[in-house]
Amino acid sequence: MRIDTLSPAEGANSRVKRLGRGIGSGHGKTSCKGHKGQWARSGGGVRPGFEGGQMPIARRVPKRGFHNKWATRYTIINLSQLAKLPKGTVVDFEYVEKNGLTKEVKNSAGLKVLGTGELKVALTVKAAKFSESAKAAIEKAGGKVEIAE
Repeated sequence: MRIDTLSPAEGANSRVKRLGRGIGSGHGKTSCKGHKGQWARSGGGVRPGFEGGQMPIARRVPKRGFHNKWATRYTIINLSQLAKLPKGTVVDFEYVEKNGLTKEVKNSAGLKVLGTGELKVALTVKAAKFSESAKAAIEKAGGKVEIAE
């Protein structure tokens, strides 16, 4: 293989649309811009989002709320999901992540257990946060609650 024999993969490069190069090219005279008007001019056209002078949709639609980029995000799991696990299981963030018990949460600050559902299996649950109802239900079922850091 020599450097002078190298070429791009097939279909990687597309031909340049050569404008204003005569009638035979199919892109001559007006260079595919039609006749006159704002779009035919050099540098013509309008900025993105411009709607011809009417109030743009970005300003017509009311704004609601905000996204707090400093909020602490937790990976949430309910007791109903823990109820399916075998007795004596140690449930922590790694276990939940490895077994796909919840959707992936990027930049998660840990696991938060909520009290939706019923738990009848004794489990050891290690999480960053617990709701009061979840803590009570785990202890009632004979399990242990541990705050993980």
